[in-house]
Amino acid sequence: MLENLSERFGKVLRYLRGEVKVTEENMQQALKDIRMSLLEADVNFKVVKQFVENVRQKSMGHEVHESLNPTQQVIKIVQDELTAMLGSENRELNRSPVKPTVIMLTGLQGSGKTTTAGKLALHLKGLERSSLLCSFDLKRLAAGEQLETIARESGIPYFGSGLRDLSALARELRKTALETGYDYVIADTAGRLHVDDELMEELRLVKDALQPAETIFVADALTGQDAVNSARSFAEKIGLDSIILTKLDADARGGAALSIVSVTGRPIKFIGIGEKPGDLQKFHPERLAAKILGMGDVLTLIEKVQKEFDEKQAEVLSRRLLENEFSLDDFLAQLKQMEKLGPMEEVMGMLPGLGFKGDLAGVRVDGKRVRHLMAVIESMTGKERENPKIIDGRRRLRISRGSGRPVSEVNQVLKSYFEMKKNFKKPFFRKMLKKFDNFSKMR
Repeated sequence: MLENLSERFGKVLRYLRGEVKVTEENMQQALKDIRMSLLEADVNFKVVKQFVENVRQKSMGHEVHESLNPTQQVIKIVQDELTAMLGSENRELNRSPVKPTVIMLTGLQGSGKTTTAGKLALHLKGLERSSLLCSFDLKRLAAGEQLETIARESGIPYFGSGLRDLSALARELRKTALETGYDYVIADTAGRLHVDDELMEELRLVKDALQPAETIFVADALTGQDAVNSARSFAEKIGLDSIILTKLDADARGGAALSIVSVTGRPIKFIGIGEKPGDLQKFHPERLAAKILGMGDVLTLIEKVQKEFDEKQAEVLSRRLLENEFSLDDFLAQLKQMEKLGPMEEVMGMLPGLGFKGDLAGVRVDGKRVRHLMAVIESMTGKERENPKIIDGRRRLRISRGSGRPVSEVNQVLKSYFEMKKNFKKPFFRKMLKKFDNFSKMR
């Protein structure tokens, strides 16, 4: 996910950290690199221009020059501007004052509307909200059957009808939803390979009949600026409330994610991060901005742990991180659990300092390597896991022999652990962890 952009930004930040103070000259070089990074990521050129200008003005301001650490101030400005570009904050779905809340999904053919409809219904089911799925795509062969199959596999009710008139279908759907008391109705609509007048007229007809509380554009992140331009057309011609970005897990560049909010003026509310029914996440701009800058995504990791495992386990992890008591024993316990959370590259990429690829001290982490990593930690004594600073050359050689892994891998484990500990002390992470800790206590 956006790994190319993350790598480019990482080089810019390393350059800035190597400078003693912020000057016109080194900022000019940094901004040039940032501009090229964003343009190569297929970000809309007008969005890039505004972003660079915002960073320039704030970085050369009086507050930065008077700061004790101006470079950190500039990095914070870049992070804040990235967050603003992505939409600033998470937005909830619109709700109707009375049941049901109607959600209408729109988008081009192949963007993943139908599978997203099922994923969204499953997400709402996890929040103890009932949904009724229905297909308004009456032209694509077997579109209704596809959605019905998805609904059945996820245990979601599906509304099927032999009606071929869109307005009549909408009236019958609303009547059924009212009578049965569903919280949500999720309507999948027709798409085309391109924007055309016939499609827009059909969608306007469906929207007038359904009167949705939320009209969502489902965009394929891999299509970059094509997705952005299509979203803008849909917003202008039928009106949109929000966006769901699909296939973001496979998008190495990030042009759609970083352009679509600024161009359309509509927030991203969910992102698709895989093909499984549960691979739909609420979108948090500040988390993705932090991840792009190599700061990981600790909160999403904790939420995944909380979802898959015991809630108390997640609270203990967040508290130990907050109190800076994260030991190698904690690291080992989390690695064992992470094997159940999905692909290791994705999970490890959520840890600060490891980057989008899930690199561990510069080495790509996959399932096999994680097992090697765990063998290294398990070969340490309890005292060494609690206080890794005592591990000298002699101990490293013993750990290497005990785990059957080279000394270089022992060094990589220790280097990555100390890097994570250092990142967890940063104000950004402490602020985010306190927010999560307070949220857990309220629950």
